[in-house]
Amino acid sequence: MYDLRNIIAKLKEIISEEKQVKKVFDKDVADALTIPQTTFATMKKRNSIPFKEILEFCANKKLSINWLFFDQAIDMLEEETERFFQVHYFSDVRASAGGGAFNFDENYEVLSIDKTIMKSMVPSLSNALEAINIDGESMEPTLQDGSIAFIDREQTNINKDGIFIAATTAGLFIKRIRQRADGMIELISDNKAYSPEIITADEVEIVGRVVGNVESL
Repeated sequence: MYDLRNIIAKLKEIISEEKQVKKVFDKDVADALTIPQTTFATMKKRNSIPFKEILEFCANKKLSINWLFFDQAIDMLEEETERFFQVHYFSDVRASAGGGAFNFDENYEVLSIDKTIMKSMVPSLSNALEAINIDGESMEPTLQDGSIAFIDREQTNINKDGIFIAATTAGLFIKRIRQRADGMIELISDNKAYSPEIITADEVEIVGRVVGNVESL
């Protein structure tokens, strides 16, 4: 089982070196992970791991998440690649669960994550797996604003139930998608406060199916 206290100690090392200060407190770690201090204190007491915030921290700092969890150095990753799963994390890309959003680009971080951790977030792993952020609340309560969605780029058949990432002329959307009998495409929100959006088939490209997510705190 992962020990949040050990992870916090390593995060303090990083923050200490970055800020060039000797003493780093739990509140500094909470701030670095953008977690309220009272929430962070409760998580520490319960050994509740903030996976989503740690993923974002590692991506922004270009750190190995495996070093935080397992003391796995880069050379060890090369020797034991079968134990790890690589995910392209587009930390600057946000799929909108509300209005329009940015499209995919080549600016991504490659996260090498232990398969045990990965399977706790995505039960069925695929080599076509990628991760992006979610903006907006139209898919709540299924997907929360600010969470990370894992996408299987090989699953693009909208005739199967599920939530998909759709690239449209208005941006990138995360919705349930249905093709009507007249050929039009409906982008459907789980939040009933949002009405379905209807577009033509040539205005949408299915990027992939959402196969897992990590919620923010």
